[in-house]
Parts: sequence; C-alpha cells; structure tokens
Amino acid sequence: MSDNRQSLSDLASLTSEAAAAPVAAPAVADEVSAAPIAPPVSTMPLRPQEIDGLGRAYATGRRKDAVARVWVKPGTGKVTVNGRDQEIYFARPTLRLVLNQPFTVTERTGQYDVIATVKGGGLSGQAGAVKHGIAQALTKYEPALRGAVKAEGFLTRDSRTVERKKYGKAKARKSFQFSKR
Repeated sequence: MSDNRQSLSDLASLTSEAAAAPVAAPAVADEVSAAPIAPPVSTMPLRPQEIDGLGRAYATGRRKDAVARVWVKPGTGKVTVNGRDQEIYFARPTLRLVLNQPFTVTERTGQYDVIATVKGGGLSGQAGAVKHGIAQALTKYEPALRGAVKAEGFLTRDSRTVERKKYGKAKARKSFQFSKR
C-alpha cells in the first residue's frame, strides 16, 4: 500500500528537476507566430443536401394567409409564379425586390430557376411567402448558405397576422362613433 504512494521528498525532487531543465519557449513561439491563422470553423456540421430526382430542392413558405410551394434548381434566374413570369404576376417592383432578396444576400442572382405555386392572402403576403420558400429551398440545395440566409432572418416565418374583429367594435380595435345625446 505504501509502495504506490510517493513521499513529499520525491515530489520535491521532481519539481526541482523540472525547474532546472532548459525550456525552448522562444523557438516554439516563433513557430506559432509564423503559422497562418486559420479562420474559426463552425462546430455545427452542415445539414445534408436535399434534392429530388429532378435535381430540384423543395420548400414551403408562409406569410400571413399565403402559402407558397417553391422548387429551386440551377438555371438562368427565371422565376415562375403560378405559371406566369414574376414581372407579370408581381407587377409592383417592390414585390419583385422582396422576392429576390435571398438571391442578393447569398450572391446567387441569376444562378437558379424558381418555380412557385402560391395561394391565399394578397399579393404582399404571397411575395413574402415565396421569399420564405426560396430561402428555405436555397438552404436545402446549398447547406453552406444557411448562415447567411439565417442572419438576414429569411428562414424565420413572419408570424404577424391580421387581428380578429371583436364584438362591440367596428373593426379589431375601432369603436363605433360615440354620441353623448
């Protein structure tokens, strides 16, 4: 039992030997400073690429009451919504700008074709739903883009909806005209 234990004098001699040994710290420091600094690597593994048999990535986008089914595949940048070109379906330039935001953030403008079917809601909600779907499908096609798209908030579903009408009110919050007499 006493064989396995070291005495205090043995430990003291070990520490004095370690202090007397020469240390080559400057040489090590020169090697470390000469080595290139690698960028920080994310500890999270990339998600697997999700592509169907036709080479497309599919995702669903939602905004207000609109639901968009979106397919993304490599191409020339053509965007088709409900069988029509985006310039015809979304006539307002601001809606087309919203639609193309995921491509501009990831610097992939003109590299993917988009086919979308959207229903429900109005044009603004539909444009937001297609944007959400494009962002989701892009991250499924190229998982490395997920960080850039997520940082802009395009993967988060915008949960704001129209407030319901309450009884005794003209609208959700508007009251009827008050008459004193």
